[in-house]
Amino acid sequence: MNSLPFQKHFLATLCLGLALLSGCSSLGDFASAHPPTNDPVTLRVNVFRGASNIPVYMAQEVGAFSRYGITTSMQFTPNSDQQREGLALGRFDIAIAAVDNAVAMVEVAKHDVIIVAGGDGGMNELLVRQEINSPADLRNRTFVVDAPNTAYALIGRKIFKNAGLVDGKDYRLSPLGGSETRTKAFDTPEGTATMLNPPWSFIAKDRGAKSLGRTIDLYGQYQASGVFVMRKWATANPGVIERFVGAYIEGCRIAQNPANKEKTIAVLQRELKLDRRIAELTYADLMTPGHGLNKDCAFNALGFRNLLSLRAEIEGQWGGVAPATDKFIDLSFYQRAIKHVPN
Repeated sequence: MNSLPFQKHFLATLCLGLALLSGCSSLGDFASAHPPTNDPVTLRVNVFRGASNIPVYMAQEVGAFSRYGITTSMQFTPNSDQQREGLALGRFDIAIAAVDNAVAMVEVAKHDVIIVAGGDGGMNELLVRQEINSPADLRNRTFVVDAPNTAYALIGRKIFKNAGLVDGKDYRLSPLGGSETRTKAFDTPEGTATMLNPPWSFIAKDRGAKSLGRTIDLYGQYQASGVFVMRKWATANPGVIERFVGAYIEGCRIAQNPANKEKTIAVLQRELKLDRRIAELTYADLMTPGHGLNKDCAFNALGFRNLLSLRAEIEGQWGGVAPATDKFIDLSFYQRAIKHVPN
């Protein structure tokens, strides 16, 4: 009889037992190296409607979630306030959005949230009416935002601050909601300027808006969209998170593979109801390093430090000095999951 399978099983069991006895250095360390796929689970995933969801869409397209025993139930949020509240109340399991929302949940709402994976650089542009030629021209105008104290609104406020404008004094902040809603604001007298990402940035340009530049050029590196969950839920479901993140990374790799360009554009067209031209422009933004998807949807540590520094400066948190990043993130799930993702 071949004893090798028995030996492998014995060693795996011994290692797991030793890990349990010795304690865990971070959330999920007690999970097996390769999470089981024979434990089917339905996960409620809350997102904004936009191109940043392409890792999820491509993972669904190729059956990656199914192979990990996961069924995804997608929810679309109208704004970040509802998303943050919904995650805290357990209305869904996983949020994918600008991770500054997770920071706000920890520091402002005092909810114990962790970021478990990265995603992209935001792909944002500062979009304005045709008569606006520089950020300084927003004086006595309106900056339309999702929420005034999180994520891309803070980048815009920093850009206007650099132009010598004080928010609430030199220009007005108008919280309208997600990108789709803000795109429509250009059809109203109030919609003078906003931050938009694909496909809405291209749709807004088609409606007459113009770009004053990409945020990566106007501000710098930024860790934008990512995956975050409640820490308590993570503690109870480490293997489930690892499986989800594994499928998420796989979807990201598939989207980033040039051989899958046509498939990815087709999925963008279908999921976001786009014509071919807008889908192609959106794909190009997604594939732009620093601006679009991070390689393998990795977490951008420098971009996250910039995010915290921005919040410290614009919101005045932490006495104006950004804290250490460790309290907000746990990338152990990602680090284990990526080992099992096919190339």
